[in-house]
Amino acid sequence: MEKENLIKDKTFEFALAIIDLYKRLNKQNEFVISKQLLRSGTSIGANVEEAIAAQSRKDFVHKLSISLKEARETRYWLRLLKESKLAENDFSRYLSEIEQIIAILIKIIKSCNL
Repeated sequence: MEKENLIKDKTFEFALAIIDLYKRLNKQNEFVISKQLLRSGTSIGANVEEAIAAQSRKDFVHKLSISLKEARETRYWLRLLKESKLAENDFSRYLSEIEQIIAILIKIIKSCNL
């Protein structure tokens, strides 16, 4: 049995939620920003997975830094969708979750750079 990993689990669950949101946005005929959101939102966890298999501490921090950049991009797309009102959705849950993910990633990266 694999050891529990908060950021791995959280980013995987977030990716599933983003996929679900993407489907709903497409049903509302929002195709452009939702595609960007899908790419960045699912990339966060993929880069966390790569970080777990890192070959060195430097590689680990690098992969997590990419995850952090993707998380920030995801936050941008979510804010843009919310403020533009291109789609009828409550984005607060997603925004709250991405803020938590960003905070965790920053904490991990900082602890590695001490």
